[in-house]
Amino acid sequence: MNALRLERPFELAYVELPEPPPPGPGEALVQVHRVGICGTDYSGYQGKMPFFSYPRIPGHELGVEVLQLGPGVEQLRVGNRCAVEPYLNDPTSYASRRGKPNCCEHLQVLGVHIDGGMRPRFVLPACKLHPSQTLSLEQLALVETLAIGCHAVRRAQVQAGENTLIIGAGPIGLAVLEFVRLAEARPIVLDRSEQRLAFCRDVLKVTDVLLVGEEDSAIEQLARRTEGNLAEVVFDATGSHKSMSEALQFCAFGGRLVYVGITTQEISFFQHLMHRRELTLLATRNALPEEFRHIIRLIEQGRIDTRPWITHRAASTELLKVFPTWLDPRSGVLKAIVEFT
Repeated sequence: MNALRLERPFELAYVELPEPPPPGPGEALVQVHRVGICGTDYSGYQGKMPFFSYPRIPGHELGVEVLQLGPGVEQLRVGNRCAVEPYLNDPTSYASRRGKPNCCEHLQVLGVHIDGGMRPRFVLPACKLHPSQTLSLEQLALVETLAIGCHAVRRAQVQAGENTLIIGAGPIGLAVLEFVRLAEARPIVLDRSEQRLAFCRDVLKVTDVLLVGEEDSAIEQLARRTEGNLAEVVFDATGSHKSMSEALQFCAFGGRLVYVGITTQEISFFQHLMHRRELTLLATRNALPEEFRHIIRLIEQGRIDTRPWITHRAASTELLKVFPTWLDPRSGVLKAIVEFT
């Protein structure tokens, strides 16, 4: 079968793979129908992702169908459409035993540490599959992106009415936005792209958007929107070490800063600012199994509208040509989906 593999940075190639083996106990053989492309895939392609190794089959945002079940799998049926929780943890590890499989010390993420879903079929632990009777395969491929935002907002314990600044209006920032709204907080989105802010304002109906590079600084713009108090919660979803180093400045006294993005470069800030304002600094990684199930229910109930998310599509046979064009900010990509069937 034909798969797509990153041989090294900037070199994506088609490779021939053998068919996967039958599923063993607790496993499922799945057919991949849709693969979402996210910042991790772009960073891996550019050689910027710290956890990435080569050669690697990318792809961790997946909409799949169950083809065959191994012994002992009771919660799934052949033909089930599923979202994939791509975080393969060691259940005996310290973090997993403490209810944090998302940051297990032996974690292997599909498409990052081990081969992912840019292939027609492969075998997975059945417990990592989250079925839905009603969601489309494209919707299921969006669940993992949304789960990152869900987990970040839960980590921050966002409260109703709080001024919540989201720095970076890419897919992860917009996933955070979805759950900030569900928490009934006030979202304020900051970005340097007029195009992305226009999408937030015109399509997602975000009232408060701030543009980096305006005559007034971003801090001044935020202060005007918050009666001088700044933001009780700040999410940095940029992956930029410069933005992450400066993000504390946007926090209100007693506020929380959450790093959602990741960088390989050093972050630095003046500790006295953090001390004076008694700020809380949080990291957030991946998501938890119950958050996948929660998101599927929210989409099924119509509380999350996935229709605006997908801006670009391509068949798997077109990806070598199309993928590099999605790196260009002028492409307008928010979420691209690769179609395998």
